[in-house]
Amino acid sequence: MKFLDLAKVYIRSGGGGAGAVSFRREKFIEYGGPDGGDGGRGGDVWAEAVEGLNTLIDFRYQQHFFARSGQHGMGSQRTGASGDDIVLKVPVGTEILDEDQETVIADLTEAGQRVRLAQGGNGGFGNLHFKSSTNRAPRHANPGQPGIERTIWLRLKLIADAGLVGLPNAGKSTFLAAVSNARPKIADYPFTTLTPNLGVVGVDGHEFVMADIPGLIEGASEGRGLGDQFLGHVERNKVLLHLVDGTSDDVAGDARTILAELRAYSPVLAEKPRVTVLNKIDALDAETRDARRQELEAVVGGPVLLMSGVSHEGVTEVLRELWTRIEAERGEARPSDERPWQP
Repeated sequence: MKFLDLAKVYIRSGGGGAGAVSFRREKFIEYGGPDGGDGGRGGDVWAEAVEGLNTLIDFRYQQHFFARSGQHGMGSQRTGASGDDIVLKVPVGTEILDEDQETVIADLTEAGQRVRLAQGGNGGFGNLHFKSSTNRAPRHANPGQPGIERTIWLRLKLIADAGLVGLPNAGKSTFLAAVSNARPKIADYPFTTLTPNLGVVGVDGHEFVMADIPGLIEGASEGRGLGDQFLGHVERNKVLLHLVDGTSDDVAGDARTILAELRAYSPVLAEKPRVTVLNKIDALDAETRDARRQELEAVVGGPVLLMSGVSHEGVTEVLRELWTRIEAERGEARPSDERPWQP
């Protein structure tokens, strides 16, 4: 299945049915009178977050979603049937944007969340509704209200606890494959990863979800390489794992490049909790490891962990540090009056 995280959709709610103009014509009833029914209500357009979806590819093949209109009113005081609603089923983590791609209409972050995108029109009143003591035989009825037509954008942001960032070939996919059952494509050329990947990671009896996105290069915020379009998938992460290729001749420059691209995309993303790791240390001797570790610490202003995704050296320590950060973020997100459940 192809991965698609942005889709343009055209929606329209149903129009209301028109009221009826009708009069009773029955035997043995001397004065009939009006009996026109009201029109039915038009259907709404809803969006609902459902489990089991991780792409918007379905909206590549169908972009138009129109709800049914209500039926017209009929004689004998019969009200027209209401139009059926239509529901757009989207993955959890989908943002719904207005046509300008900036105004956020809704952000569906939990399964079962629903939002009404377009309300159906009300049905018109039949002539029975206008009967009064001074107007015994009204001969007019209301038309139904028209439906609402609009263009929206669906933007998927994967929900994960930790996100992998780094230059191409920094070892992100190798690390994800080593610590989870995910099987991303791994090769010895840049931009092997073209779409985000998710994996469930376990350490010391705890589990969390990790997201791997395509590598960033200098100028990604200006559209170079694959650009920064996939950084949206790590916006929701509680912690970022910044992998730096230890075999690079300029590990400090590589780290600065990633930090600069994060700041260019969003200052909030740049301030997220971050764990910096010098990867591929299996190819380095002890002296080179220490020297490059010190270079990185000077750039990021904090401790740097050592790891090799191939030999698994230091992997457990990295996962434990990630879980510590994730647990701390989850604790801050919990309301102060909510206590953890205890048996």
